[in-house]
Amino acid sequence: MNVLGCIVYKHNPWLVLVAVLICGTGSWVTARLVRRAFATRGMQRAGWQFLAATTAAVAIWCTHFVAMLGFEPGVPVSFDPVLTIVSLLIALGGSFLGIFVACSGMTRAAPAIGGALVGLSISLMHYTGMTAYRVEGIVTWNRPYLVVSIVFSVVFGALAFDRASRRPALNSEGGEGNAPSARAQVAAVAALLATAIATLHFIGMSAFQIEPLAIDPHVANSAALEALALAVAGMAFIIAGAGLVSYLLDDSVRAESVEHLRTMALSDMLTGLPNRAGFNERLDAEITRTAAHGGKLALVGIDLNRFKDINDLRGHHAGDEVLRILALRFKSLVRDDEFVARVGGDEFVALRRFQRREALDDFLHRLEAALFRPIRYDDWEVISGASMGVAIYPDDATTQTVLINNADLAMYRAKADLTRSVCFYEPKMDEMARARRSLAADLRDALARGQLSVHYQVQTSIASGEICGYEALLRWEHPRQGFISPGVFIPLAEENGLILSIGAWVLREACSRAVTWQPPCKVAVNLSPVQFAHDDLPSLVAEVLAETGLPPSRLELELTESTIFADRERSLETLQRIKELGVNLALDDFGTGYSSLDTLRSFPFDKIKLDQSFVSEAESSRQATAIIRAVLALGKSLGIPVLAEGIETQDQLDLLAGEGCDEVQGFLLGRPVPLAQLVASGKLSLLGAAATEPAPPVAAVEVAAG
Repeated sequence: MNVLGCIVYKHNPWLVLVAVLICGTGSWVTARLVRRAFATRGMQRAGWQFLAATTAAVAIWCTHFVAMLGFEPGVPVSFDPVLTIVSLLIALGGSFLGIFVACSGMTRAAPAIGGALVGLSISLMHYTGMTAYRVEGIVTWNRPYLVVSIVFSVVFGALAFDRASRRPALNSEGGEGNAPSARAQVAAVAALLATAIATLHFIGMSAFQIEPLAIDPHVANSAALEALALAVAGMAFIIAGAGLVSYLLDDSVRAESVEHLRTMALSDMLTGLPNRAGFNERLDAEITRTAAHGGKLALVGIDLNRFKDINDLRGHHAGDEVLRILALRFKSLVRDDEFVARVGGDEFVALRRFQRREALDDFLHRLEAALFRPIRYDDWEVISGASMGVAIYPDDATTQTVLINNADLAMYRAKADLTRSVCFYEPKMDEMARARRSLAADLRDALARGQLSVHYQVQTSIASGEICGYEALLRWEHPRQGFISPGVFIPLAEENGLILSIGAWVLREACSRAVTWQPPCKVAVNLSPVQFAHDDLPSLVAEVLAETGLPPSRLELELTESTIFADRERSLETLQRIKELGVNLALDDFGTGYSSLDTLRSFPFDKIKLDQSFVSEAESSRQATAIIRAVLALGKSLGIPVLAEGIETQDQLDLLAGEGCDEVQGFLLGRPVPLAQLVASGKLSLLGAAATEPAPPVAAVEVAAG
């Protein structure tokens, strides 16, 4: 008893400690939930707001209630049930309202306003709860303490929610993760919120004074009050724990989702191997590791050799199965310091860190074994094989881009060299690549400047000995390098997209010349696979025939069987549209590709051209002679004339004549020569002088541009 007759208050230290734990734990869980609410949108935000408000209300009310039960005034006490429930509803309602306003985004000050509302609800809850506190004595209040407690609660609540709304500490996925800055921000928010609750309670209790009417320290059932306090505390921890568990579960699900999405983004869906993005990420990491710890890194570019043939002959489902089988082999052979990824249709890459060259050689041998081992699928077996190019960091390159480029250069060299499947990068490959780029630029200029020309090779009927046509063959005389072989510049034109312009020019040039010929022979023009795949080919043929006035029956277009297999249905439609124009079609290089009887049955060919490789071996190889006889017999049975290419000797001509070949073409009968030389020899004459100039190359460029 003090001199004023008031009680010297006592507190149960254990219940006060429990109240502090509830306040701290609840504030920490609320801080995490509130920050998640700020980081989400829509229904997710509403869910996090509900959890945060519930946890905050439980922390506020239970801290107050347990602390009040730990307060020992030494006089009989009780609680008004209605006001006690009202105090709980105030905590719930105020928390919901404050968190909703804080997350609303209505104004930049919304978080602080919402936090102030939460602080105000703490005050209202506390003093409503104190009103429900019934004691046998006269209660008085120290108003300055009361006002200060409310101000502190509102201010610290506003600071807590304003801090929670700040986004710089959030990670890239919108959650806290394990970032130190995120943990520090959660701790700061929790400390501010706990301060708002604690200052309100303890300063508020300092404002609370009792003048007892009867003093009996044992009149209150302290054991019952302690049990009730511990029950309330247990429920508070359970509710706060539920909020925390929901947060952690969401974090786990989010982490799993992010990892799943990352795996999908970095993996090839067909094979399960890493894709190009995964490869680039791994390559960057391996270069950094190699630079830091020493050693060397080998990058191996892998390109399958006969994958297109598999797709053409067996269908894309078979090609997919081949890729899956190879991927399984790669997965089984790679070790900890090795890596294989699929970066394109039939392109793979591999990485290997090594100290000694023997380790790299072993890796390459294992890759070769996987690539060249037969692959069985359904009722057929195939050996795909591959070309591999190797570039080594830091010997061949010091950057990722240059390393990849050098490995590609080595791989293309291996693809061009049939004697080896693995090729290591050499500096001179850069010179060759630059030379090819320079030659491609020169080829583009040659088309624009009229440096290309068409030579003609005679085609002769064996039965009559008469000339039945001429094949138009493209030639390029480089201003510095002289004549460039078609075997060099035609593939270059196909790689750089120039073949459409060049092919259109050759077709227009050949037709414009042939229309003036006497006698009116056929002219044969080769089609590139790239040109044949162009959607406007039938339209281009019709346009050229209309412009030049050449009768369609005098034009013969030659294409190889591999050209058709890329897309059989579309190829058949294209050939039928060309046939409807009245143009003849010839199957070129027969015997070297697929030589499918179904091709001759399905497609409207007017001529079969027997490849010159069989003719050149006919005198020394019984197998070549047998193939020639089989092709000639096939042509007769189908009613399709056969033209043999590459006739260079009289014996070859006699052999073909004896076997019943229809037409022949080769150096023995005439080399490809300019049209003017044919006219000078008397084999051809021209009608009029309009045909003395070649077709302008600009027209071909316009066709390609269109």
